[in-house]
Amino acid sequence: MSRSPDDAIEPREARVPESAAGRRFDAVLAELFPEFSRSRLAGWIRDGDALLDGRPVRPRDPVRGGEHVRLSARLEVETRALPQDIPLRVLYEDPDVFVIDKPAGLVVHPGAGNADGTLVNALLHRDPSLASLPRAGVVHRLDKDTSGVMVVARTLQAQTALVAQLSARGVHRQYLAVVTGALVSGGTVDAPIDRHPRERVRMAVREDGRDAVTHYRLRERFRAHTALECRLETGRTHQIRVHMAHIRHAIVGDPLYGGPLKLPKGASETLVAALRGFRRQALHAETLEFAHPASGEPVRCDAPVPDDLLALMDALREDAREHVEAERARR
Repeated sequence: MSRSPDDAIEPREARVPESAAGRRFDAVLAELFPEFSRSRLAGWIRDGDALLDGRPVRPRDPVRGGEHVRLSARLEVETRALPQDIPLRVLYEDPDVFVIDKPAGLVVHPGAGNADGTLVNALLHRDPSLASLPRAGVVHRLDKDTSGVMVVARTLQAQTALVAQLSARGVHRQYLAVVTGALVSGGTVDAPIDRHPRERVRMAVREDGRDAVTHYRLRERFRAHTALECRLETGRTHQIRVHMAHIRHAIVGDPLYGGPLKLPKGASETLVAALRGFRRQALHAETLEFAHPASGEPVRCDAPVPDDLLALMDALREDAREHVEAERARR
């Protein structure tokens, strides 16, 4: 059942542990009420909604230990996008989370050039209470033209727990990518990523960037392309796309990092049409596994490979088969 986004939370009370003596009130409050972020709690402290022994204090004020805490606040609207009836394929759902299969072409967040028609608009239609959560409960993003599985939190506690899992690298994220070049083995790309110094819509490998690690292994090898299984250890913007281009095996169809279209020598008309007609990066988030934020039980969801990517792989597979047969005929 959906909840109103402007509901006041039920008053909560707790006792400051004696062992917390001398620590900041906002830090102690974050441990007493882990379902709320520290920044949100600090705001409530400043607004007088979190009282220490019945009196307002500042977030940085130290506690003595043993004091009574009362928290009474309202969950303000954090996401002001409008709900829209956009179909969603839900792979898993319970009171704490949604796991969805995002189609290619669907933008996650409203923004410049995409004021509506986004995943956030669809989520708010399905559950209006998500308006009270930062980013409408979205925990991690997929690029507009990357398809596949995403998890969305439905409560603050779930969102806090899932973000913590991602930060601790405890979420398993596995992707299928079709890249240029026939790789002979898997490997790991450990190369920091940050914003491109000149082109702000792009990311780039930079020595002063943020830690980024991608593991990959061969799924299927074609004549001049390879299907890879990629696993993210970190989750930087455009990470797989940047890392594959960095090792000179850019993802097929990638408009930012792929460069000019490369056609295999002697490619059939069918394959040429398939490669020319694939107008997005050939990247699909196929598996997501995490510990449930409430129960701690493992949750695993798999998103089926979309038809356009299957058709591309079929064309590459048929091209490879035809050339093997042609080589045998020439012997």
